Amino acid sequence: MVSLPQPPILAITDRRRCAVAMTDLALRLFDGGIKWLSLREKDLAASERLAILERLVVRAAPYGAVIMVHDDIEAAALLQLGLHLPGAGDPGIARQRLGPRALIGLSTHANDGAGTGMAADYRTVSPVFLSPGKPGYGPALGLNGLRARCQSTTTPVVALGGIDASRAAACRAAGAAGIAVISDLVTAPDITAAARRLVAAFQ
Repeated sequence: MVSLPQPPILAITDRRRCAVAMTDLALRLFDGGIKWLSLREKDLAASERLAILERLVVRAAPYGAVIMVHDDIEAAALLQLGLHLPGAGDPGIARQRLGPRALIGLSTHANDGAGTGMAADYRTVSPVFLSPGKPGYGPALGLNGLRARCQSTTTPVVALGGIDASRAAACRAAGAAGIAVISDLVTAPDITAAARRLVAAFQ
């Protein structure tokens, strides 16, 4: 199993709600101590997504940061990136394609079965709290629901949904190996400061 990046805080992009370009977002996150970023722009043409990922890889290199992509195995294979799969994705197939050193994640939601995701290195569980970054999903699990999910699997759980610095430590106390954040970072007036708050709060 591939270890989670450190700190285990996954920043997920949403360019429609972010006031800066994806490469600028990345630099501000990295300056704030976050070293794990996944491009989630599924509506982009594959060529556009690949071009952004190429730029992100260049930006990440000086920081030793990890770049992933949501649900684009071709781009992940071409650029040797990690891959985050939707709930219906097959981590075993992704592992065969990407190799043993690729970081592979799997989405699970509140209304899914507990699942195992055994071929994945981590799985997100959402929404822990309701969030504009994950519309249409619910009901919110809350901390007790998160704790139950963490106890039901040996795969590291990354908590997602409505998480900010005020909730990060509670998610860790509930058993989450990491947290994933969209809104609190991409909509922050000062992205670097928001990243620093999250890093400090989770650690």
